[in-house]
Amino acid sequence: MTIGIIAAMAEELEILLKDLVLDEKRKKANMAFHKGKLYGKDVVAVVCGIGKVNSAICTQILASEYNVDKVINVGVAGGIGKEIYPGDIVVAENLVQHDMDTTAFGDKMGQIPRLSTFDFKCDEEMINLAKKACEEISEINSFTGRIVSGDQFVANIEKIKWLEKEFGAISCEMEGASIAQVCYLNSIPFVVIRSISDNANNGAHMDYEKFTPIAVKNSTRILNKMLNLM
Repeated sequence: MTIGIIAAMAEELEILLKDLVLDEKRKKANMAFHKGKLYGKDVVAVVCGIGKVNSAICTQILASEYNVDKVINVGVAGGIGKEIYPGDIVVAENLVQHDMDTTAFGDKMGQIPRLSTFDFKCDEEMINLAKKACEEISEINSFTGRIVSGDQFVANIEKIKWLEKEFGAISCEMEGASIAQVCYLNSIPFVVIRSISDNANNGAHMDYEKFTPIAVKNSTRILNKMLNLM
């Protein structure tokens, strides 16, 4: 079994790469794909870059070129739920692209036209493994629910409240739902695990720079535990 691990930014993957026993490094679409052993598992780890197009291209390469069996997306995200604070972990149950808007044709906001699903559901077994990994690190609070993605860095409190009301989202970021869509189209089980760096909905909106390193460390710890459980 080979697991694809995707992060959007180099700082989200650098801790993992230090532990990776590298077999091969190849560059495709200006992305470096690191193939090797991580905590005893066969993985291909890659920094995809920020945004939905980058992450979709990256995921398809993992599917087509590396034939990965599972995909895990890790990194940081913004909190939406008022009870979620920087450093907390959010495990996605499903994902929606919040900036997809064909409502003029009668579609729901977030619905991708002519696709038979509204949200992209994470693999139940992988969700349970991630939750179990979270439980083993008692000092980190964890939540499960819907993550929404869009090509926007959302810092506006009104937009955050809208994402909560419109989609029931507990977190937002810029890649997860496009990774999820590509996995869905390729029938690859996946899960998205994000650590919270900021949350304007409860006053933590000015702490992104401060909390990002903590969020990266926490999501890496969860992935370590999860891979050991797989």
